[in-house]
Amino acid sequence: MLRIIAFALVLLAPAAAAQSIYRTTDEVGNVVFTDAPSANSRAAEPVGLQPTNTTSPPRAIIPALKSPTDTPAVNQTSYTIAITSPADETSIPRGHGNFTVTVAIQPALKKYESLQLFMDDEPSGSAQASMIWDLTNVFRGAHDITVGAIDRSGNTIALSDPVRVYVHRPSINFRK
Repeated sequence: MLRIIAFALVLLAPAAAAQSIYRTTDEVGNVVFTDAPSANSRAAEPVGLQPTNTTSPPRAIIPALKSPTDTPAVNQTSYTIAITSPADETSIPRGHGNFTVTVAIQPALKKYESLQLFMDDEPSGSAQASMIWDLTNVFRGAHDITVGAIDRSGNTIALSDPVRVYVHRPSINFRK
């Protein structure tokens, strides 16, 4: 039993020491923060740390859209949706990651139907009647874009072929 207690204390000692922070001042007056007071510096004073701020993730704002297989087709119009801009395999040049997506749809949507833009299989914004989306601040990298026709119940009733775009943005990680 004594061995188990000694072993536990050995394991807990580094964790307890890692949670202490000390503030010292070197010989030229620079303030130094460290996890252990130095023997050859001036008196080290412990610094109390506030607890880390945490929060729960936000609940989903955009309702989950149903796939075409969720409900049986009842008198649904067969749509053809094509992304007309940007073209597949387009590179978005260095900048802020802004570009416009446009689509063509045949036949025209019915009164209570709308279009939903999907980026990387996730809804982007709300469903809308317009066939133009101005995207801003898109992260760098490859993104697959599709557009779906949505009925009044939120079911996806048609989907365009995907278009891949490559967004190039400057990075602060590679400064020269």
